[in-house]
Amino acid sequence: MDFQRSEETEEQTEGPEHTQEQDIRISPAEEMPVDGPGEEESEQLILPWDRFSAWLHCVCVVGFDLELGQAVEVIYPHHSKLTEKEKTSICYLSFPDSNSGCLGDTQFCFRFRQAAGRRASLGCCRGHLDRDAPLCLKKDQGHFYGYVYFRQVRDKSLKRGYFQKSLVLISKLPYVTFFHSLLKLIAPEYFEKQEPCLEAACNDIDRWPLPCPGKILTLPIMGVVMKLRIPTCYDKPGTSQLVQSTTSDSLVSIVLPTIHEVDLFRCFYPVFFHIQMLWELVLLGEAIVVMAPSPAESSDTVLALVSCIAPLRYCSDFRPYFTIHDSEFKEYTTRTQAPPSVILGVTNPFFAKTLQHWPHIIRIGDMKQTEMAKQMKVKKLKNLKTLDSKPGVYSAYKTFLNKDEDIIKQLQKGIQQKRPSPAQNAILRRYFLELTQSFIIPLERYVASLMPLLKSICPWKSPPQLKPFVQEEFMKTLEKAGPQLTSRLKGDWIGLYRQFLKSPNFDSWFRNRRKEMMQKLEALHLEALCDEDLQLRIQKHTEVETVDLVLKLKDKLTQAQREHLPVRAGTLNKLQAHIESVILSLPEDLQGILHKPATP
Repeated sequence: MDFQRSEETEEQTEGPEHTQEQDIRISPAEEMPVDGPGEEESEQLILPWDRFSAWLHCVCVVGFDLELGQAVEVIYPHHSKLTEKEKTSICYLSFPDSNSGCLGDTQFCFRFRQAAGRRASLGCCRGHLDRDAPLCLKKDQGHFYGYVYFRQVRDKSLKRGYFQKSLVLISKLPYVTFFHSLLKLIAPEYFEKQEPCLEAACNDIDRWPLPCPGKILTLPIMGVVMKLRIPTCYDKPGTSQLVQSTTSDSLVSIVLPTIHEVDLFRCFYPVFFHIQMLWELVLLGEAIVVMAPSPAESSDTVLALVSCIAPLRYCSDFRPYFTIHDSEFKEYTTRTQAPPSVILGVTNPFFAKTLQHWPHIIRIGDMKQTEMAKQMKVKKLKNLKTLDSKPGVYSAYKTFLNKDEDIIKQLQKGIQQKRPSPAQNAILRRYFLELTQSFIIPLERYVASLMPLLKSICPWKSPPQLKPFVQEEFMKTLEKAGPQLTSRLKGDWIGLYRQFLKSPNFDSWFRNRRKEMMQKLEALHLEALCDEDLQLRIQKHTEVETVDLVLKLKDKLTQAQREHLPVRAGTLNKLQAHIESVILSLPEDLQGILHKPATP
């Protein structure tokens, strides 16, 4: 029998070189997966705290003890597990550095490494929830996010003279805007009513629907109702499907237009003359440190940098708030090797000296309009001595692309005319999106050409292989189909692409594209099999060959279900029916054996 089992292809699909792309005729990015777990299946077998775990890992209260320093006072739910190393990270990252002088209430976020060997929680295992999410909103498998609400107020009754406490949400989800909004509701109540209030909030969260991309979610929390929509990877980049209020929303108190986007213009305002340079640095995965006066400004600026290359995913490490107590402090500040591909946000003046050897330093601070003219030049690194240095970008980097004066003039005009910040943010976000798309489209077009032709797919042979990515071949395509087709910017685009192809961002992007393309090939192969007349085929083969065919088809079906292959609606049901019809044509003793469920 000439049907070949596609073991080698399966191994490649599960290997490290995954990535996505489309044949010019085959576009997986445009197709919604149809055969897969539905909403009903997602909601089945929900146990207590399962829904909570889909949103949060736990909630921590971090206080200050005169003898012990920062300490985790409460972890809720009480069964939540954190290693000692994770608790230590949370303790130090949940409080601003003493020099920040954050009186009152402060909100910021941090990100830290998950302890090695940790078992995945239920929230991480629900892959079908993550499957339709944009790359930038998928669960972070190797890190936790901490969303902090810190309160520091004078209290003469305390020995130290101040009340200092943080309420921290620990999650795998990068929904920064959503979790900050949630904390604004929970934290003030908690500081007034203590743990019973925290227990009530967590019980409310455990009654929420699962965080399903594409669905309008209504989330009751402590007498208030939040309404939001989690974006999907099928949404058109640059558009946000606004959650509309309806007549039945009389109980809805808060409608969130976004769950994750920060205000780019507010974050980049002190250095907006250099936004194009910052885009290049992030695109290429350069080592960047953001020095800011507070954790709020530090974390927002780092998140703004990471998001400025959307819809491309930033794939290196980034720490919105980083302290000298961080477990990676020595790794990231050593002078014995080049700084790693990471973006750090810091507030401690100690870093001005410790990280002075880093190639790109962004100093964020208040900047008066009269000082803006002085910010137009990139400053020399030797001029950065302390955290009191003036705001600006300190780097020796020379941009590949010529400066876009139009966007600077547009933003400057908006400042002069007092254009609302949301409008300035929208202008800047659209600029970054169009710049990134102009850069990525030629890569998309070339990678699409690596997809085999549809006619080369034969149901009785393994799916054909993808053609390799050849850098020089890609470079040749840029002369006629480069970014000049969609961008007015001039400059050394070729040099920028050469540098990008060496970066972690390209490596991750290409792996993802390759994975999607290989899954599409498997799906097309499966569809071709379903279109065959199997009854006619088995008439030409022996009983042993027919049993072999059944086993291979069952393997293909299991693989398709496990990997949620993007097949046509009804394909998996059709394949199951084919398998059943072939089994029924065999003797009864073989039918019994073949009907036994396969071992996963």
